[in-house]
Amino acid sequence: MRLLERNDTGDVSLTGDIPDDQVPPYAILSHTWGDEEVSFEDVTDGTRKNKRGYSKIQFCGDQAGRDGLKFFWIDTCCINKSDCDEFQEALNSMFRWYRNAAKCYVYLTDVSTYQQDTDSNPGWELAFRKSRWFTRGWTLQELIAPTVVEFFSEDRKRLGDKKSLAQHIHHTTGIPLRALQAYRLSDFSFDVRMSWIKHRSTTREEDRAYCLLGIFNVQMRLLYGEGEERAFERLREEISKHDRCLSSLHSTDPRLDKKRIEEAKGGLLDDAYRWVFDTPDFRDWHDQSESRLLWIKGDPGKGKTMLLCGIINELEGVIVADGHCRNLAYFFCQATDSRINNAIAVLRGLIYLLAQQQPRLIPHIRKYTDKAKSLSDANAWFVLSDILGGMLGDPNLKPTCLVVDALDECVIDLPKLLDFIVCISSDRIKWLLTSRNETIIEKKLKSNNARTRLSLELKENAMEVSHAVDVYIDDKLSGLEALQDDALLKDQVRDILHNKANGTFLWVALVVQELSMDGVESWHVLQIVEEVPPGLDGMYKRMLDEIRRNKRDSEFCWRILSVVTVAYRPLHLDEIGGLSGLPEQIVRSTENIQKIVAKCGSFLTVRDNQIYLVHQSAKDYLSDQASPLLFPSGVAVTHHDISDRSLKLLSGKLQRDVYGLFIPGYPIDHVRVPDPDPLATVRYSCVYWVDHLCNWQSSDDSKHPDIFQDSGIVDDFLRQHYLHWLEALSLCKSMPQGILSLARLESILQHRWITSQLPSLVTDMHRFVIYWRWVIENYPLQVYASALVFSPARSITRGLFRHEERKWITSGPIVEDNWNACRQTLEGHRYHINSAAFSPDSKLVASGSYDKTIKIWDAATGSCTQTLEGHRGWVWSVAFSPDSKWVASGSDDSTIKIWEAATGSCTQTLEGHRGWVWSVAFSPDSKWVASGSYDKTIKIWDTATGSCTQTLEGHRDLVRSVAISPDSKWVASGSDDDTIKIWDAATGSCTQTLEGHRGWVTSVAISPDSKWVASGSYDKTIKIWDAATGSCTQTLEGHRGSVRSVAISPDSKWVASGSHDKTIKIWDAATGSCTQTLEGHGGWVRSVAISPDSKWVASGSDDKTIKIWDTATGSCTHTLKRHRRSVQSVASSLNSTLIASGSDNANPPCYGIDLDNRWITRGLENWLWLPPEYLPACLAVAALTVAIGCSSGRVLIMTFTTDS
Repeated sequence: MRLLERNDTGDVSLTGDIPDDQVPPYAILSHTWGDEEVSFEDVTDGTRKNKRGYSKIQFCGDQAGRDGLKFFWIDTCCINKSDCDEFQEALNSMFRWYRNAAKCYVYLTDVSTYQQDTDSNPGWELAFRKSRWFTRGWTLQELIAPTVVEFFSEDRKRLGDKKSLAQHIHHTTGIPLRALQAYRLSDFSFDVRMSWIKHRSTTREEDRAYCLLGIFNVQMRLLYGEGEERAFERLREEISKHDRCLSSLHSTDPRLDKKRIEEAKGGLLDDAYRWVFDTPDFRDWHDQSESRLLWIKGDPGKGKTMLLCGIINELEGVIVADGHCRNLAYFFCQATDSRINNAIAVLRGLIYLLAQQQPRLIPHIRKYTDKAKSLSDANAWFVLSDILGGMLGDPNLKPTCLVVDALDECVIDLPKLLDFIVCISSDRIKWLLTSRNETIIEKKLKSNNARTRLSLELKENAMEVSHAVDVYIDDKLSGLEALQDDALLKDQVRDILHNKANGTFLWVALVVQELSMDGVESWHVLQIVEEVPPGLDGMYKRMLDEIRRNKRDSEFCWRILSVVTVAYRPLHLDEIGGLSGLPEQIVRSTENIQKIVAKCGSFLTVRDNQIYLVHQSAKDYLSDQASPLLFPSGVAVTHHDISDRSLKLLSGKLQRDVYGLFIPGYPIDHVRVPDPDPLATVRYSCVYWVDHLCNWQSSDDSKHPDIFQDSGIVDDFLRQHYLHWLEALSLCKSMPQGILSLARLESILQHRWITSQLPSLVTDMHRFVIYWRWVIENYPLQVYASALVFSPARSITRGLFRHEERKWITSGPIVEDNWNACRQTLEGHRYHINSAAFSPDSKLVASGSYDKTIKIWDAATGSCTQTLEGHRGWVWSVAFSPDSKWVASGSDDSTIKIWEAATGSCTQTLEGHRGWVWSVAFSPDSKWVASGSYDKTIKIWDTATGSCTQTLEGHRDLVRSVAISPDSKWVASGSDDDTIKIWDAATGSCTQTLEGHRGWVTSVAISPDSKWVASGSYDKTIKIWDAATGSCTQTLEGHRGSVRSVAISPDSKWVASGSHDKTIKIWDAATGSCTQTLEGHGGWVRSVAISPDSKWVASGSDDKTIKIWDTATGSCTHTLKRHRRSVQSVASSLNSTLIASGSDNANPPCYGIDLDNRWITRGLENWLWLPPEYLPACLAVAALTVAIGCSSGRVLIMTFTTDS
């Protein structure tokens, strides 16, 4: 960014390009362009004063000077528009530049303060509302982005600002007042924001889309000339990518968590937190650049979280006042909520808020999300820490404050999080942390020399906390209805609470909550506060005693408290009733459930129909000291009861197509949750029933010995509702959790002595879900279609649910009897996959592809964790190091790359081969790598230095494969010279040469009567198949090359075939004998077609010709020479008079194949997904029959019905 600088004499000059983190405070001008605007060139060559537009520069400079600003920016002359890259960067940065400006001056050349209305009153208001400025596209962001916008007339008189003129602006533009008041634009929907441009115009049509980049927080390349429609199309695509990027992080919004916490605690009092700003520790952290970490620590209930909320509010206010020149990201840990009680969730939250505040950091996220890398699998920590580390190390990062509350409630991977915090060191980054007095946190943070500790137990701080609690007491008592008319009683209650509170906000909140209950009269208040014991434990015991005295409902309260205490996430009111086993009369009314929850002695609070424990200390108390009361038979029994009730609830709710999607290929991204949601009461059960079952059985299962037996509750549920459960998991977007749940259940059953069929059932179901994970996860109803149709004939799961198979498939494919060795199909590459490798620890799979990438996959769930990019050519080979930390890849760009498996970063590029690298292998000690190449050599590389230590020569053709012996002494290589060579790794000498040394289906055709199918293959044969049974009835042999095309005569009596041997053969379909061999082409024959009257055959060839052959004589009657390249396809007209080459059928049949060859379609809709092993190498469609030739050599024949 460059600025205009005004000197003391009033003259202006351009600065150089200023780095983002060094930009001084500046003003910015918003205006509509007129004649003779001052350009960048005019400023640099000194001719600026000769143009009429110079008056705007003078106005902006003078006004900035009056406001104490030395620098200012104007779009006409601060951008070098002749520099394409600078122009692109400037227009993508415009919103940010206006947002960061100290003041924005709007200069309205068509509004004058000298105007008067008909009554001689100042008439500028009408002119203001009609100003051209409100009709231009780019001025939209100039209105919304800046915090301070001041409007000036053409005679330079101040008319007001965005705040004082808000109603005028709102009525003129239709933009909501909240959008004009610096609210987050993300709070407004896509349609609302898009409507703001509706009545605005731009000089260049594409700018109507480009001027919205900042409004939607996205960046994209500007392509003038593409047209308005295409510009908006690209904008929508970019917004969609941006939204997907942020939604991949959005498990929770820390801003909403903060709002919920403040509301749950009764609001924030200024005097309850402002004391902290005057403490030396806070001032040092806030003011001193070398103090980069402040840790506020204290006992439970001391108000740490609310203190932090107050600090955040103050910091946010300062940031807004300073023009958003800093970032503030925060996160609130809660041990009682599995979504926000772990280190991964903390990173997600911080990244999410940083991306919202500084969009220029989003590329650090999109380098993963745009390549379909998962942010929620086994490698999530490594990916997210790499993203956040990259953001915090970005040279464009604004000064940033990162806040994490309740570190002690980060129950998963806290040490990792602390290590990450300690290792981030930068003058631009400050950390603010809170926690209880935990030893592990103390030890980890000690290593940070820039740390400051603020202990709430220190005498001077404890006094401030105690005073803040007193303020809190006064505020709460002022709102108690029972004390409104009795000042003496209020003073007595205040004194007692001051004496008992011991500086604990939570204790006061619980007491006040009891005083606010229905039925508490003024004459009860004094007795209550005198009876209440000091300290949280005493208060919690009193709350339990109160529940116990309510004999009618106490049992219901115990049930709810026990379930909430052991639940893995906060439960909704819709869920708690069934999981707690409450009577049906209570469960069927949300209002009744809420009443029971309210009777649980202030242990629980409800926000947005979700139930939360009031504090982590409450959960600790219920789990420990109240355990005999809540869990008289042990916690394990509660886990069993939750699992048991979950299965019963699921059995009552789950059904096929529960959301009414109907279309078998309906994508999950298009699913909208119906209202009411049929799954509302069972969402928790759907995800966690197995976890509770596992926690029960690990303790004591002697009281329910039949639970894992035949016809037991688990067996019955899986046999009746397994497919319904998988559909529900997909709809709940919880497939990975479902797969891991089944894996846990399978593991448990394998380690028990069980005589039932359940273990084998669960094993088959586990195979079923991991194999079909991808398609079910993305297309829920395919669990009843592709997953069943293509599963093995003897699969237990398929057998159980055969009645669920789609009725519109009248004749399915012939499939294998049993599950084969393939456990999962991993999808995500855009082209062929050349190589795959397991990591030695069996946790990961690496794959290399024609798409020039390597993908790393989680072997347990099948999700893609990393996409490694950097090769300039196809990737032919991948290999893991023995310790699973590194991946080597060989490419046809002649290089080998070494990658870190966890982060995806490339650590070495090994160069030296003169041809494609076909194969790579790690030595057992990971110290060296062997590579085989198209240049006929094998090279040995030192992994530490990247240097080539040996070049092994001797093969006469390319080397396709290399392997290293377990003792690292030998290297084996396989070559296209038909030999294997054994090499001494130390000396490079060849010690041995071992000498000694069918295919793809390329074409299929269906007979006109649909009774049989012909297929041609690379193995040089044609096969005839019975369409009803799938059996092979004939094998036609005689071609000397691969068969590329087959066609069947209209009377089904003979077959024509074209081959790489440059011939066409005519075969008798009944006997299999060859009756004609048609010769004359000079290249491979790629396509054949038979005329409807059977009198001639047409053939297309690599020799660029089509030939017409007389079937009676075998002679060539015509040679058609008009193509410039190989003829791939030929076809005949119905009257046998015309031939088309390279043609499409203009009227597709009812069923067909989609353009990606992944779906059998019905009309325009996807109905049956094709597994990878059934992907077409070629296909034919006749009426309701589809025949597919597969690269595996398999021929798939399916028939369908017209019924739905």
